[in-house]
Amino acid sequence: MLSVLVFLPLVGAAVLAAARRLPDGVARWTWVGISVADLGIVVGLWIAYRTPPDGGLAFVEQVRWLPSVGSSYHVGVDGLSLPLLALTTVVFAACAVYALAERTRPRTQAALFCFLQTTCLGVFVAQDLILFFLFFDLSIVAMYFVIAGWGHGVTAARSALKFFLYTFFGSLALLVGFIGLYLAADPHTFDIPALIAAAPLQGSGAVGGLVLAAVLVGLAVKTPTFPFHTWLPPAHTDAPAIGSAVLAGVLLKLGTYGFVRIAMPMLPDAWRAWAGVVVAVGVVSVLYGALVALAQSNVKRMIAYTSVNHMGYVVLAVGAAGVVTGTDAAARQVAVSGAVTQMVSHGLITGALFLLAGVLHRRAGSYEFADFGGLAGPAPRFAGFLAVAAFASLGLPGFSGFIAEFQVFTGSIGATGWAALALPGILITAALFLRAIQRLLTGAPGPKSAGFADLRPVELLSAGPLLVLAVVIGIVPRFLLEVIEPAADVVVSLVGR
Repeated sequence: MLSVLVFLPLVGAAVLAAARRLPDGVARWTWVGISVADLGIVVGLWIAYRTPPDGGLAFVEQVRWLPSVGSSYHVGVDGLSLPLLALTTVVFAACAVYALAERTRPRTQAALFCFLQTTCLGVFVAQDLILFFLFFDLSIVAMYFVIAGWGHGVTAARSALKFFLYTFFGSLALLVGFIGLYLAADPHTFDIPALIAAAPLQGSGAVGGLVLAAVLVGLAVKTPTFPFHTWLPPAHTDAPAIGSAVLAGVLLKLGTYGFVRIAMPMLPDAWRAWAGVVVAVGVVSVLYGALVALAQSNVKRMIAYTSVNHMGYVVLAVGAAGVVTGTDAAARQVAVSGAVTQMVSHGLITGALFLLAGVLHRRAGSYEFADFGGLAGPAPRFAGFLAVAAFASLGLPGFSGFIAEFQVFTGSIGATGWAALALPGILITAALFLRAIQRLLTGAPGPKSAGFADLRPVELLSAGPLLVLAVVIGIVPRFLLEVIEPAADVVVSLVGR
């Protein structure tokens, strides 16, 4: 079933690419149908999922692929990956609905996004490092063409190139780390469960630290954390709305997922040794992202920098989980659970924010705060959705962001008091979103506010479900946490070996 989930969009992409005479409307609805079908498969997997007694994988499929180097087509899911699979299908389905109004090469766009969906799903189910790297790297190629082909303005191609070069460099560093793990294993293998069980570089000192450094650089660029974030603002600013939604909602999670799937369990002693550095990077990312977002005059750039801030929470939590000496395992488990919950929460909320920001560009061709004002009058539905998304992003109780941030800070501060240095980031985030609401929705109308049309059905049906899920998780999070927590326990026990 996992293979069907992963490759159904790829089959759809091939059909869309080959059917050159397919009407635009049919192409758009074909993408919607594929994304909804994938979402239905994930719902079925979620209902059928039961945490294995040994804390291992479910729905496993394994086929010989490259036996000479110890690599196989090995897929499976657990409580770390299943929520991210669900997030991926939800965000892509929302983008498919939003793109029903697309008029620029919709068939090609639909094919490209279907291909991109396969690469993202493949990362989250891969249980082999070569397979993981294959999907991880191909996602870069797909997003490059999304930004370059459908981006805004004359700088789109340059932003796409910057995104590609930065993230491709990160992929090369990641590959070096994977080769180091392979060479250290006896027998040599790229199989993720086997490498986790063996922890081949345990007690290797500097060698393990160097391999972890390579893996961390590769994942940090994709996340992105400070100081590897500089590709993100121009990529988001110039990408189309659905490109930004997928980039923030899903692609950034490929990096943070790699921390909990690969770096922490495979290199436990190196992770513990570097935990303080990871915590420091997380704190800086939280504060820096919030402060720079506060200074932005462009809506999209502001949201982009809040992603640096929100992903900083994830980095802070996974770093705190490596502070083993003198700490409580329960606190570290809460931190890891909070990290995964934050990945899901950020994907839903920031995906909705970028889709709503895209409405500004559709109506007025601008993302500048100075061009708008008083939009609550002519566009009350837009104002309501934007306010809900902003309150969710700043971590107000009743939304998924509060559940995630509460876990992150409770677990992180329980493991290391230094994590408390990131707390001002919450206040700064609240200030920047309240300021954004004030500038866009209240006050005197801006030069491009006249005739601003309210949300249309496809825009309501794309951003709306993302915000509904953020509310559901904020009010009844148990259905999500009962999947994540057993897997978080396993990660904490592996790091403490």
